[in-house]
Amino acid sequence: MAARGPNQTDVYVGSRVRLLRNQQDMTQERLAERLGVSFQQLQKYEKGLNRISASRLQHLAKIFDVPVHYFFEGSPRLDGFPRKNKQDASVNDIENFIAGAEGKALAKAFLQIKDTMVRRSIVHMVEALSESGKR
Repeated sequence: MAARGPNQTDVYVGSRVRLLRNQQDMTQERLAERLGVSFQQLQKYEKGLNRISASRLQHLAKIFDVPVHYFFEGSPRLDGFPRKNKQDASVNDIENFIAGAEGKALAKAFLQIKDTMVRRSIVHMVEALSESGKR
């Protein structure tokens, strides 16, 4: 019998935990301590190797001050249940970018720009650059 891989929903929920932890510059050790689990257990949660219980998910929501449904927003659909709105980039791709060094630096610098028109212009410029790269 072949070994099953992690469930796609568990992987997604774990990636949302990792994203929040990184956004708040919290170490795995610190989050594990606050949750009352080992560092290794938290790693398994973030990788989707171990399923996060409902009570623990509620505890995570309280720690990060987000609603519980945050962990499921944009999650992969189960077979037979198509997504209503298709997106160019998957939510997972976006989250992985934001969690990385370039994404963090870009987001931090972008948020320091207070002028809405300048921010909008930057978004348009990046969109235009990405379109020119597709040709």
